Amino acid sequence: MRRVSLSPQEQSENNVVQFLRQPRTIARILAGLFSLIIFASLVTDGYQNLTASSQLRCVLNDNRVACGYAITAGVLAFLQSFLFLAFDAYDNIIISHKVKSVILSLDLTFSIIWSCIWFVGFCFLANQWNRSAHHYLLGSSSARASIAFAFFSIPCWVYLGYRALRGLLSEPPIPYKKSLDEGAVALTTLSSVTTTSISNSMEYHSPTEGRRASSIPFPQTPRGNRLTFLNDN
Repeated sequence: MRRVSLSPQEQSENNVVQFLRQPRTIARILAGLFSLIIFASLVTDGYQNLTASSQLRCVLNDNRVACGYAITAGVLAFLQSFLFLAFDAYDNIIISHKVKSVILSLDLTFSIIWSCIWFVGFCFLANQWNRSAHHYLLGSSSARASIAFAFFSIPCWVYLGYRALRGLLSEPPIPYKKSLDEGAVALTTLSSVTTTSISNSMEYHSPTEGRRASSIPFPQTPRGNRLTFLNDN
């Protein structure tokens, strides 16, 4: 079959579609959207006033700590979700094994932390909503939305922690093994080269020394002395 060549724009669009279809990407986007809904709903309608007073109060049992907790956690979780989404998008570009391990470790750590934060937040917000003495007209939907999406955020962060842990365990330490193998090959090559050079140097110097020894003239007795010695005898 004849292959249809894709243009660079079509290839980039295909890569984007494949990236958005990954389960980790979907969970990351959902976690960010849920966090956005939580803090946006409480920022807009989370503080209401009674008819007899102009003071703004939190719709969750008039407890500013509950609204502040949900808003702060929502903003931080939203920022972190899309920060690690950028790391996931550039995962193929990151070559260093150490950098990938650090990112996966941070992802696992923060996923566990956010799972606990949203679990505590869901229990805290639901408790404060049930204990509310005043039910505001405009803030009721915002309170229910923050409680519901705090609960929905828990499985998202648990799944992200699971994927990070799976990535840490399934990623083999290939660079370390490769470096050890390369070091062994380098040492073997160095030793063989050293042995060969030593043997070659020995083979080279021995005939030269022999030729030098043979070229050295032996001390000869002068003929005059030799004749004198014969005449004396």
